[in-house]
Amino acid sequence: MIEARRLHILRAVADHRTVTAAAAALYLTPSAVSQQLAALEQETGHRLVDRSARGARLTPAGEILLSHANAVLAQLERAESELAAYGSGEAGTVTVAAFATGIGLVVAPAIRALADSAPGIRVRVRDAEGDESLMMVLDRQVDVAVAVEYRGAPGEDDARLTRVPLYAEPFDAVLPPGHRLAAGERVALGDLAKDAWIGQSAGNPCHDVTVLACEYAGFTLNPEHSSDDFRAVVALAAASAGVALVPRSALRGMELTGVEVRPIEGVAPTRRVFAAVRRGAEDHPLISPVLTALGVASESGA
Repeated sequence: MIEARRLHILRAVADHRTVTAAAAALYLTPSAVSQQLAALEQETGHRLVDRSARGARLTPAGEILLSHANAVLAQLERAESELAAYGSGEAGTVTVAAFATGIGLVVAPAIRALADSAPGIRVRVRDAEGDESLMMVLDRQVDVAVAVEYRGAPGEDDARLTRVPLYAEPFDAVLPPGHRLAAGERVALGDLAKDAWIGQSAGNPCHDVTVLACEYAGFTLNPEHSSDDFRAVVALAAASAGVALVPRSALRGMELTGVEVRPIEGVAPTRRVFAAVRRGAEDHPLISPVLTALGVASESGA
């Protein structure tokens, strides 16, 4: 008999690609993860994981089991949802991981709305970048992720997650004072090819959006400065350190007197934001109202 707990460990190893990283995500020791994998291999009669200096990779047998594991774990989530609904499920805590502007734009308004519509639901918020929160959901560290589309992000057909679109927002050009293009109403991205750039760190979803936008505009982004704090990005632009692309919502309420902000000409780079939960958990009586409240908040605030 295969234990569901061990299937979850197998999926974590597949997601994180090392036993050590999977163990850290699951709050286990590496030896405990190794023991559970060994027990799973004994239960199935197959070698499931190949380990090397480069990390851990599922064998063909492991990939077969993983495809079934995703379906089994999703069904268990549905079972928990139905049991919670049977027991009313009107009170409890839902943990949401979201990036800073997402917290301000949709999570905080959703919490305010839930205080009236579902007062028994307590929302606990964790700040996490848009590419980190999805793994936190899969590792059961949080219940809901407010995440950003990025290269390598799980797609809408991913068997592990259910996604709910929230909003899409354009990036605007942030220019130093007196910049040669500030006189125009809009900025063509290709005209900034030779400027010094302020970017985000590699792996940040906004970095991916900016890199792709520059590629489409015909040049390769090589930022001279980088920061994941958009206030710092604006401060650097105000100091004439370079130009930047910043999501429009991140500029709201920010002191912008030292910079010039212009929309991008043509099709603007866009940040697409969605909520995600483990597949099968979307109907949980605690999680479903939170997803609904996030959706309503996105319609009114984005």
